[in-house]
Formats: sequence, C-alpha cells, structure tokens
Amino acid sequence: MSTLIQVALDTPLPRLFDYRLPAACGSLPEGTLVEVPFGRTRQVGVAFGAPPGGTAVESGKLREILQVLDDRPPVAPDVLALARFCADYYHHPLGAVLLAALPPRLRSARPFTAETPWLVVTEAGRTAALPARAKAQRALLDVLCAAPQTREALRARQQMRHAAALVAAGCATWSRQPPLSPEALPSADLPSATQAQQYALDTLLPVLDRFGVHLVHGVTGSGKTELYLRLIAAVLDQGRQALVLIPEIALTPQLEGHFQARFPARRIAALHSGLAERARAENWLAAPDCDILLGTRLAVFAPLPRLGLIVVDEEHDGSFKQQDGLRYSARDVAVARGKQARVAVVLGSATPSLESYAQAQNGRYRLLELKTRAHPEARLPDIELADLRHLPQEHGFTQPARTALAETLVRGEQSLVFLNRRGYAPALYCPSCAWVAPCPHCSARLVLHRRSHRLRCHHCGHEVRIPDVCPNCGEPDLKPLGLGTQRLEETLAALLPAARIRRIDRDSMHPRAWAELGEAVRARDVDVLVGTQMLAKGHDFPDMTLALILDTDGGLYSPDFRATERLFAQLMQVAGRAGRADKPGRVLIQTAFPDHPLFRHLQRHDYSGYAQILLAERKALDLPPYTRQVLLRAEAPAMDAALGFLQRAAQAAPALPDVNVFAPTPAPMARVANLERAQLLIQSASRPALHAFVRDWRPALDAIRPRVARWSLDVDPLAF
Repeated sequence: MSTLIQVALDTPLPRLFDYRLPAACGSLPEGTLVEVPFGRTRQVGVAFGAPPGGTAVESGKLREILQVLDDRPPVAPDVLALARFCADYYHHPLGAVLLAALPPRLRSARPFTAETPWLVVTEAGRTAALPARAKAQRALLDVLCAAPQTREALRARQQMRHAAALVAAGCATWSRQPPLSPEALPSADLPSATQAQQYALDTLLPVLDRFGVHLVHGVTGSGKTELYLRLIAAVLDQGRQALVLIPEIALTPQLEGHFQARFPARRIAALHSGLAERARAENWLAAPDCDILLGTRLAVFAPLPRLGLIVVDEEHDGSFKQQDGLRYSARDVAVARGKQARVAVVLGSATPSLESYAQAQNGRYRLLELKTRAHPEARLPDIELADLRHLPQEHGFTQPARTALAETLVRGEQSLVFLNRRGYAPALYCPSCAWVAPCPHCSARLVLHRRSHRLRCHHCGHEVRIPDVCPNCGEPDLKPLGLGTQRLEETLAALLPAARIRRIDRDSMHPRAWAELGEAVRARDVDVLVGTQMLAKGHDFPDMTLALILDTDGGLYSPDFRATERLFAQLMQVAGRAGRADKPGRVLIQTAFPDHPLFRHLQRHDYSGYAQILLAERKALDLPPYTRQVLLRAEAPAMDAALGFLQRAAQAAPALPDVNVFAPTPAPMARVANLERAQLLIQSASRPALHAFVRDWRPALDAIRPRVARWSLDVDPLAF
C-alpha cells in the first residue's frame, strides 16, 4: 500500500508533481528532500503533503519516489515560507525557487555526510606543554584557547596539518558545534559611540523585537559597522540569531574578522558562492545553530529558526539582484523575511538606493542619519575636479593627477587610482582601416589582455590570441584603444618608479587574497592601489589620503535611467576611501562635465540633495520608484524568433486599464553567447494591479507554441 505526495521540482512548470510514497517510508515531514523519476531522468525535489482532492494522474502512470534523502534535514519551515513568497512575488515555479536556494551539494542525490566543521580545544589542550620546536602548533593552540576555529578558516590559512597534529595529541577535537562560553568583550574595550551612533542605538534597541525597516544613511567612515555590531550584541544576548548580508565576496574576510574579534565566543558562519561545495553545504547545515550568519545574497534563504535581526550592508548595491534564473533582490527578500519572522531589518548605505530612500521619505521606512565620520580627527575628503576640456592627458593622466600622486608618495601616504575597466585596453584597433576586434558571439568588442597575450570577451568568456596583423587589411601595427587597469598599472610603474603598486580587479584577486591585501596595505607595503569597483566599498585603509578617479563620464550619457544614480553612488563610495583617520583626504576626479549637477552635489557630499533631484525626474517621467515594472526577456538563435515570441506574448496579454504593455524591442546588448536577446516592458503605478496582470498572463506565456525562444520574467528589473 502507498500514499500520495506532491513534490516540487526544478522545472519551468509552475506546479507540483504527484508521486506514490511507499508505505515503508511512513509519513514525510513537509520539506523532506526526495529523489524521483522525471521523464527519462532523475531529479531531487522537495516533498509536500498529499495532493488536495487526490491526483488527476492515471493510476498506471503514477510513479513512485526512488528514495528519501534522509542524510540531510528537511528544508526548514522558515525557508519554505520564504520560498512561497518568492514564487508568488517573482512569478517563478516553487520548485525552481527551493532548489535554487539550496547549496548545490544538497540538491544532489549523492550521499552526503557532513564533516565536523569546528576545531575546539580539549581540557588537556589547555594545559598541554608542547615541544619547543612545535611553534606553529603552539600558536594554533593559543588561538583555539581563545575561540574555536572552522575547518574552512584553517584550510584558508593552510593550518590543517597542525590541526591534525593537535587532534592526534589529544589537545583538540573536531566538533559539530563549538561549546559556547559566557565570556564577552568587556565594555571598556568598545570604542566610544558618537552622538549620532548613540541616537541610532537609542532608537533601534527598543524595537528590535518587532518588524520594521530602518534605513541607516551614514557617510563613509561614519561607523555603520560599529552600529551593526552593537545591535547584534543585543540580539545575541536574547539568545537569538543575526543575519548580515553583504554585496561582495571580497568583503567577507574583513567583516568576518571584525565579528570574530568582537564576538570571540560566538558561532559565526559564512555563506557565499566562493566557498567549496562541501563547505557551503556544511555551513548551510550549521546555520540553525550558529549565532551570526554572514553572507552574500544567497544567505537570505538560510535556515535560521531563532532569527532576531537582519542587516543588509551597502543595500544600494546591484550585486544583491540575481540576474539569471530566479531574478530576486536579496534586499527585498530580506525585508519580506523580516516581516515573516517579525524582526527588525536594518538597511545601511552611504548612498541608499532611490527605492529605499523614497520609502524613508514617505514614512514606510525609518530614516537614521550618521552625518560625520566616527574617527574623532577624520573629516570628509575635499573633492576636486580636473576639467578635461582644458587639461591635456598623457596616458590617461592630467598634470594635476600626476602631481597629486607624486606628492602623496613623497609624504609617505597611500593613493587609490580607480578605473572601472579591467584588462589592458577595452579594444584592439587598426589605425589603417579602423577595424576593432569583435566578439564573434556577442554584440561586444574583445578586451585586450596583454600579459596573457589574449583577447577576451567579458560577456561570454570567448578568447583568442592577439593577431599578428589586422585580419581586415593586413596592417601589422595594431594599437590598444583606451585604458584598462592592467595598462594603468603599467603606466603608473613608469610614472612612479619608486612606488609599490598593487592592482585589484577580478583578474588579479580571489577571496582568500583579500586578507593578505588588507595586511599589506596596513603594514605600508603598498603605496598605490589600482582597481575597479572591487575597491569602492567596505575597505578601511587609515593611511590612504588620495583617491584619483579616471574616466567617469560614460554614466552621464548612458541610456539607462539609473546610470547617474549608480555613478553618484560609485563616486561617493570611492571618494570615501580617502582620509578615514587623522590625515586629511583628497579626491581628484577627471571629467569633461565639471558643471554637471552630479559633481556639484558630490563636492558637497550632498547625497540627499542629489537624490531629491533624481526623484523629481523619476516622478515626472513615471519611472521607478513611482511606478512598478516587469520585464519579459526572450532569447533565441535569431532576433526575428525572439521578437516574434514577444509579439505573440503582447497579443496574449490581458487588457487592464492600469497596466501599460510596451512594444517589444531588442535588448541594449542584443547578442550574447550566440543568442539574440529582446525584451518587453510592462509597467504600472499599482503593484497589486501589475502582479494580478502577470498572474493572469503567465498561463498564456506557457501556452505559446511553437516554443522558438527561451523566456523569463524579471520583476523589478535593474538591468535592461
């Protein structure tokens, strides 16, 4: 005898699937992971209850589950509730939401046995006398006496061999969870709160036990991290957990270090895509018992049964928006999770998104401002403009920029040179026939990477060797066109031969290298940092006094209506790296548009003033946050097929007076990886009306035949 269950699977179909459950399995808790046959394949899915009203599948066609994956716990109720919200709000199949939320290793049917992730000192280890030659083991044992260490952290520091020796000697043991200690950091060791921080604490501490969204608008260096730490301490004292979301993997080691220093006896776990598959799965499984979970956008789905606070740092950052599959915003999902768990949500940024700022202006969010830097002798840097209309450039630098770099080096201080373009040059150019190396698979040019002697596409990954002659006319003297960070590094080495220069971009860095970089900068082993947006946020270098920003003007004439908002945020974040301690900071921006309102407000560090200008523009043009948008994307081998699908979709759209359906158009980047891309915009001032429209429309989209294009819905799109 068997019973019926429904299973959510990772398919594009917005439904659950009926299966037979053998009587030997007993009843399955909701959320249990099971393996089932699906077509000619096997899939892992999430089990739910019996289908209401029985199954419509013929008895002879009803298939039986293959196995219950009881080597891992069921998906937690709080995660199931959040997945249901996402499936409804983003109009995405529930199974696809759930399986995307799980770490890859846990959605595989292969047996999984979690390693014991924590190394803890034993009682014998606390009094052990190690041989004099075992210096590394002694150092590790001293660390363990202060706080348990994760297996992942030990691997990162290449200390696993020493850990094994301590375990063999009985000085340490591997544990599923470390023992908690009542020890806490003495209050005397805490930095004094500024007046603004204290006001924010007095406002937030009484309301941490109820849902509310609080937007902390703090200038760079104002002590937002310290504010988070004190709020988290209050939550931990209540026996509850804190979830901290950050936009970049690169920020994880630095923040994890802050948290471990402040909470040495607490269980802190990290969750991001930079972890190995096993480590990511183990940290996910350890999340219910941890005290603080620190991670990128995927951590918003982690199981946290004692959740007491959600912090979203740099909430404006576009990295919180997933750009494929389930196109969710981790910031918005965090707000939804806070509402479900009835806990406070703190959004922090020096340059809040206009969506969040508008919510604060209309009273839905509480606005708290930190207008001065936390360091008693630090002040906001002076921002100067180098007018490219009147100042010639040599290899990308004006004379004021070269002088500022040289003077900073002479004073023994550090500089940052920002250019948001990696590679050696954006293009390879033939001066004879004007040929520019194209990507054969995308509507983009190949980027020159001279050191590897390759041309690479930063969209699809295609790469080729640099040609010896122009393939169009045979000209042998091909030229790099424009500046990338690699070329900039080379130029600076010639300009400042005595300077120690480090380049920071996706080509030169990996997550574990960030800790080493921070140590090198603070030890004054680096004079000039050259980098992309990876350097723009979160980093605190006390001796960095100059920020030089090159080639900023592209955002001023971009067709994207969010371009100036992003540019202002980026420039303010980069400028905020300078002068964070007792030495005054200076920012020099090279631009051909020094009279643009963006730069005038930037020089005054006036985010609020510029935000009001942008909000007035958005309101006049009926753009977000004053309207809601959904983008239907389609891609196919031919543009006619993609546009044809969208035209049929527009014809099938329900007619609602409050919803505008625009004509299909090619995407701004029309071709990527041999697929032509087009899009259809739907817009409404009413969020309920827009979602009702999409719910009615979705079955018609599924029914369009022939299926000549792959399509997806993007709710609240950020990229077009």
